[in-house]
Amino acid sequence: MKNDPLFKPFKLKSLQLRNRIVMAPMTRSFSPDGIPTADVATYYGKRAAGQVGLILSEGTVINRPASSNDPNIPHFYGAGALAGWRKVINKVHQAGGQMGPQIWHMGIMADHHSGWLPPGPFEGPSGLLSPGLAKGNTMREADIAATITAFGQAAADAKALGFDCVEIHGAHSYLIDQFFWEETNQRKDGYGGKTLAQRSRFAVEVVKEVRRQVGEDFAILLRLSQWKTQEYTYKLAKTPQEMEAWLQPLAEAGVDIFHCSQRRFWEPEFAGSDLNFAGWAKKLTGKATITVGSIGLSGEFIAAFRGESSQPSSLDELLRRMDRGDFDLAAVGRSLLADPHWVEKIRDNRMNELKGFTKEALSVLV
Repeated sequence: MKNDPLFKPFKLKSLQLRNRIVMAPMTRSFSPDGIPTADVATYYGKRAAGQVGLILSEGTVINRPASSNDPNIPHFYGAGALAGWRKVINKVHQAGGQMGPQIWHMGIMADHHSGWLPPGPFEGPSGLLSPGLAKGNTMREADIAATITAFGQAAADAKALGFDCVEIHGAHSYLIDQFFWEETNQRKDGYGGKTLAQRSRFAVEVVKEVRRQVGEDFAILLRLSQWKTQEYTYKLAKTPQEMEAWLQPLAEAGVDIFHCSQRRFWEPEFAGSDLNFAGWAKKLTGKATITVGSIGLSGEFIAAFRGESSQPSSLDELLRRMDRGDFDLAAVGRSLLADPHWVEKIRDNRMNELKGFTKEALSVLV
């Protein structure tokens, strides 16, 4: 198929993108003591020069004592880290690109393999890492309020530094997702509840505070996933009705774009329709959506961490769904991690030059 749907401009509030290709957030752990280095700036600058439409940063953590379990994950607070991020966005803009940071709180986490520990205990809705496994503190309402404030401050700093949008990480079993999931949210107050919609209060309040901090014209993205790292086949919303009750309040709170994470973008979300997660999110809320999950590669990304390699694969199904209007943007992860020129090769139909992906790519910045 012609790749035209991927190369149409996209405009929404603060975003004016040259194409529909998004660089997906991918943890790199190359920021010692939380400070992005010159190599990190060069890494993102290469993707901007390589014609990526929108770059989303690796997850970068907010100002809470135990928002991270990794000493080399970047921070989005503190003079040193923010100065590092200013160099990143300047490099991206110099190359003609647009970028948003993905602001993040990991929540309750396993200890890092290095043995490093954050300065305070991990925190989450009910102190649970997984069903029945306690690993940290249950957040008090004061902790929740301080965390919401920290998300808002990170978003305000992103705008002040010159970023073009901000993405809130609400997926993949991290803090916001721990509030969504009934197995890790056992609270009896207003931040818990029997329904997914009730357990979404924390996320709604985060979005509202981010919107308050950045104003109406700055684009807010929210990354969500149905699956959990503890259970890949899990679905938070088991029906379209439950998904609508989950997503609509988030849309009303200020989300402009839902970034809908799947392991394989072509898999239908519910029986009776071939729409994927991003397709349903757009249908139910009317908001723009990003699809993601094994785009352009033969294997899915979880397998990459087990050492499995992937080879380039056809984009025909992606293009068919995008041309049909199922979603607005497509996020590419591993292909862009390994090759900053991936977009140009797709644009110019240089398919014979596409590279596969191996686990060794995770250990270097190219």
